[in-house]
Amino acid sequence: MTKAQTLSQADRARLEAAIGHEFAEKERLDRALTHASARTHKTGNYERLEFLGDRVLGLCIAELLFKTFGAATEGELSVRLNQLVSAETCAEVADEMELHLYIRTGADVKKLTGKRMLNVRADVVESLIAALYLDGGLEVARAFILRFWERRAIRPEGARRDAKTELQEWAHAKFGVTPVYRVDDRSGPDHDPRFTVTVEVKGTTPETGIERSKRAAEQVAATRILEREGVWQPQLTET
Repeated sequence: MTKAQTLSQADRARLEAAIGHEFAEKERLDRALTHASARTHKTGNYERLEFLGDRVLGLCIAELLFKTFGAATEGELSVRLNQLVSAETCAEVADEMELHLYIRTGADVKKLTGKRMLNVRADVVESLIAALYLDGGLEVARAFILRFWERRAIRPEGARRDAKTELQEWAHAKFGVTPVYRVDDRSGPDHDPRFTVTVEVKGTTPETGIERSKRAAEQVAATRILEREGVWQPQLTET
């Protein structure tokens, strides 16, 4: 959607169906979809809504985890919470809903899909949650969150910490050393790069990860050591 456009009646109906709520005040939905770069739009932008939506999401996810994992420690609940409210998870929800088709931006924000604009898509999801909260109350916002987050909350990998942090603590405890990461290769075009990273922990065999960013490749390499050494159970991949 360009900055001059507003939601058509058909687009609004499709989006409200995907959201599961018909807005009483349509302007709230418009604002939740408007990036700050679309300066000329009369509804304003989503920045204030994002602030509120982040808190509503955190409350509802904390409540969901508290009820779902009755035997979990505070530490495990915190790990699960951090993953579920992360920008990556929010952007995943945005992509599932195809929100990029409806977001208003200015000319300086040209591409809303892909990892580069992940934060924009994540911010819009939080803004949408705030708009739902203001338009229909906490129950409406909670229903939306449960619709898209409940199945994500019970994923086996949900209790995992950040792989690099986990590997560092394990390496310190077992060998008294710090993992060392090395970029072995960067290939592919600028819009779709591939980084090959090796992590070495003195006293064990190195592992390598290949991903679209250096950090992601480091995470893959760290995960492989943790799974190989039995610190983490290997995750089943979906077919």
